Amino acid sequence: MSAADAETRSAFESTTGGVMTVEAGAITGQLEISTRPADGALEARVRYAGADEWYTVEGSPAALETTGDLSPSVLHDRVVEHLGLPGPVVSGNEEPASLRGFSLAPDST
Repeated sequence: MSAADAETRSAFESTTGGVMTVEAGAITGQLEISTRPADGALEARVRYAGADEWYTVEGSPAALETTGDLSPSVLHDRVVEHLGLPGPVVSGNEEPASLRGFSLAPDST
């Protein structure tokens, strides 16, 4: 199976802080996310719903070490769940979510 065959996409609504990207900073609102396995890692990209341009999620690619037999769709769901959690509040503002330090190990949530 090629990496393109394993790509998984879904739509979600960001929290107030949004999702931090490498290219555009934090983006918020109705978003689409795409994940795919690549060279022992999981790449994650995000875009505004319906837009053409994709942005790399900060912290992507996330290492796939010790993921056991988790399917690409299960890994995708874990990333979406993580990015949908509110970030810490700093000086009254919610920080954007990212994949920095995020673990895809089977026992992580």
